[in-house]
Amino acid sequence: MSRLRALLERGEFVVTGEVAPPRGSDMAGMHAAVDLLAPHCHALNVTDNQGASLHLSSLAASKAILDRGIEPIFQQTCRDRNRLALQSDLLAAWTLGLENVLVVTGDDPRAGDHPNAKGVFDLDSTQLAQIASAMNEGHDMMGRELMGGTGFFIGAAMFPEAEPWDVQLARVEQKMEAGVRFFQTQAVFDIAKLERAVEALRPLGAKIIAGVLVLRSPRVIEFVNGHLAGLMVPDAIADRIRDAQDPAEEAVRLAAEQVKAIRDIADGVHVMPLGLDSAIGRILGEPE
Repeated sequence: MSRLRALLERGEFVVTGEVAPPRGSDMAGMHAAVDLLAPHCHALNVTDNQGASLHLSSLAASKAILDRGIEPIFQQTCRDRNRLALQSDLLAAWTLGLENVLVVTGDDPRAGDHPNAKGVFDLDSTQLAQIASAMNEGHDMMGRELMGGTGFFIGAAMFPEAEPWDVQLARVEQKMEAGVRFFQTQAVFDIAKLERAVEALRPLGAKIIAGVLVLRSPRVIEFVNGHLAGLMVPDAIADRIRDAQDPAEEAVRLAAEQVKAIRDIADGVHVMPLGLDSAIGRILGEPE
């Protein structure tokens, strides 16, 4: 059983971080980020061509992190692969020792660095969760028996601030029916809406790991507001960063406040430091 799963099932508050595989084969920068984050986190998400831009595969990067004794969360998007390739990669992940998988549909390729790439989207994240769950039961999506199944701890993304909430809640419930057992949220800015989501989902058995995005500069805010569908930084928070003498330092203080509030609500926190990896201890409120 993965450490992440064991901790969540025991009701302990978990901390996950996020690392990006390199845009190339040199993993030195990724390992440097891992070394900063790992002492503070129970597991690290390894993104899959995030932003629809080219990076080393999440599968290879997750294995490299696992080999360093750190628990990864292997991300798999539906954007770039059909159902045959998705199943093949899931089997590969399990044979490589990867127990945690986060299934996501993926960003539109037109928003990335290969805008002419053809998005596959043969399946969506709910269907991919169904496949991973089926593999846990020993068969593929066609119902054929596998020569050795899997035991994934399956996660997915959710948007606690999405409106209308009833629609988002229905999607989350569908993912749970498909086999999802934990959710990592998009960046949370409205704590009341996070409370709403947790109150609705916790009775169903879902584990909620709330996202904290470190808004290190006004440029990051502009990117979030202009390019991340369904996500908008509230004016009060945006002004706080824009008006700060040191925006990065103010972003760290803001993230620390968010983490403190989340500890009383959710099952964990997912920190997206956007390069401010060395500040992770301060964000988590650890003694210096």
